[in-house]
Amino acid sequence: MLTQPIRKSFDIGNGRQATIETGRLARQADGAVTVTMGNCILLATVVAAHEPKEGQNFFPLTVDYQEKFASAGRIPGSFFKREGRLSDYEVLISRLIDRALRPLFPEDYLCDVQVLVTLISSDNEVMPDSMACLAASAALAVSDVPIQEIISEVRVARIDGKFIVNPNRTELGTADLEFMIAATEKNIMMVEGEASECSEEDLITALEIAHDAIRIQIKAQKELWELAGSKHKREFTKPGQDDELKAKVDSFTQAKIYEVAKGALSKHQRSDKFDEIKEALVEHLKLEYKVQEGEELDEKIEKLAMKYYHDLQYYVVRDMILNDRVRLDGRGLEDVRALDMEVDVLPSPHGSALFTRGETQSLTTVTLGTPLDELLIESAATSEYSKFILHYNFPPFSTGEVKPMRGPGRREVGHGNLALRSLKEMMPTGVDFAYTVRIVSDILESNGSSSMATVCAGSLALMDAGVPISKHVSGVAMGLITKEGKFAVLTDILGDEDHLGDMDFKVTGTRDGICGVQMDIKVDGLPMDVMRQALQQAKRGRFHILDAMYNCTAEPRSEVKPHAPRMIKMFIDREFIGAVIGPGGKVIQEMQRETGTTINIEEKNNMGEVSVFGTNKEGVQKAEQWIKGIVAVPVVGDVYEATVKSIMPFGAFVEFLPGKQGLVHISEVSWKRLETLEGILKEGDKVKVKLIGTDPKSGKFKLSRKVLLPKPERQDRPQDKPAGA
Repeated sequence: MLTQPIRKSFDIGNGRQATIETGRLARQADGAVTVTMGNCILLATVVAAHEPKEGQNFFPLTVDYQEKFASAGRIPGSFFKREGRLSDYEVLISRLIDRALRPLFPEDYLCDVQVLVTLISSDNEVMPDSMACLAASAALAVSDVPIQEIISEVRVARIDGKFIVNPNRTELGTADLEFMIAATEKNIMMVEGEASECSEEDLITALEIAHDAIRIQIKAQKELWELAGSKHKREFTKPGQDDELKAKVDSFTQAKIYEVAKGALSKHQRSDKFDEIKEALVEHLKLEYKVQEGEELDEKIEKLAMKYYHDLQYYVVRDMILNDRVRLDGRGLEDVRALDMEVDVLPSPHGSALFTRGETQSLTTVTLGTPLDELLIESAATSEYSKFILHYNFPPFSTGEVKPMRGPGRREVGHGNLALRSLKEMMPTGVDFAYTVRIVSDILESNGSSSMATVCAGSLALMDAGVPISKHVSGVAMGLITKEGKFAVLTDILGDEDHLGDMDFKVTGTRDGICGVQMDIKVDGLPMDVMRQALQQAKRGRFHILDAMYNCTAEPRSEVKPHAPRMIKMFIDREFIGAVIGPGGKVIQEMQRETGTTINIEEKNNMGEVSVFGTNKEGVQKAEQWIKGIVAVPVVGDVYEATVKSIMPFGAFVEFLPGKQGLVHISEVSWKRLETLEGILKEGDKVKVKLIGTDPKSGKFKLSRKVLLPKPERQDRPQDKPAGA
């Protein structure tokens, strides 16, 4: 018999109730909860190994978020009709949960932990991703897995000027600002989101509103933990320590590390020098521990020594930056590395750019496609098409490494998404721009924020392709180091500086505001004034890069490149869709064959949306005029260029608009009286005609050629002349 479940309900905002429940499902997991709001139900489970693996020196946390299609009463569209590997959408949510949870665990906790969050019931209006981290944290809270704090995560959106916590799906569609924010009771932990050029102060406001809502959710989790019996956290095996060895490592390497750190070396030079210190350290320890010549240092001692060495390197570099106000490569705190950028670097792609910042380089291309190239994005509750696609590739040679190529990992998906949501804010929409656009960023060299290089290169490549974006978008990666009241904000951080900071954050935007944000905050009690200063410094760095981008190319091409496809979009009355397609597709197939274009017709909002795509400008224009002719309503008195289709004894049938024929009676061909049209007109002739009326009974069109010809002057016959003339 199932035990009685334990529940805790709370107001999630705007009078909406959410319920956390434990003790009913997945009872063999170390911790399991469901979170319910409306018809949306998430199941979160956590299981942790009791001992770390032999030789383990890192924390192996696995977080997977998955949506079951059955939760929405749907069958997956794949060949196997079952859920497969995680979609990019699910990977992105998994990353949001992972980034928020990881700092909760003790630094010396090295046991495997697996957190699974599954959507088991879907609600069309409830966004499950905004509750996924709440579910994961609650599962950890009721378990005995050792965590230091409880957290939660909410979405904050601004809709019609008002900030709303966890808006429903319909409301979110009209938001001009959207951020996912995770926090403990005291501190903001993680921020990710996008905005339509919001200010830095708007972001601060969103953080404060989110934190108030998160505190309510944390309180509910604590109360659930108490109701469930206040389970104590398990003891765990901590890595061994050797204070004597640590002292030996510190005394031998500290000055050497500082000397290299302040040497303003390149990435590989610095790496080589640090490797030399490690090699010298091993030889020094062999002497200290009296290792016989030809023998190796004890493996456990060497591993522990390397840990102490890397820990010391971390603190020495941080102290150098805080005290000397100088960076690893010799820059000041606000200096951006040397910039170099170029557009139109590749002859065949529709748009291309090469962006280099220091030792980070992105080669980015833009490809223009048809509506048939749109990307289908499916989740349990939605199935939508996107006409803007961005793919980010990070090959191993970009960091001088040898690794197997296994397709994009979670890091690539996350970095690409940040660049996509930043550039998406400037993309044109509507009838005037019907292309599907795919951006591909290939990182050729990396030493600090290749995702921000992707944003800059993507913006340049879009302008090179003739995509009518209104403004450039740039991005910069920032770092923050704090210690005992001192702090240093770093602009354009290096790869080596990335893990040093207490707050790593990336900010993208135009000269008018922020378009994208990604933050991971690791320090307790970070004052909002410090964050404001960091955001203002990021703004100055962003503007510096924007100035260089505008100097490279200030506006989009006036039209797409000659070898790029042409695309026009037009709307026709719904009643004409059949006429454009024709019986069995005869008309549209003929148009495509004759003009060398691809034509796509969809019914939207009781109108026909027609997209014409072709590599030849003249062909696209010809198809456009053809379609306009089909849907045009003939007007009596208008003149048309007609084609003779058939000759009859009584006149000629001509096509004066695509799909519309009328009769030019033999009496309307010429001012002269004609017995036959032989020698006057033949099939295929082009002739100007005027619509002079319609038959009142049949509705057939009556046309005239002669009214467009000069009327001959009348000549009097002899018998008509006056006598004596």
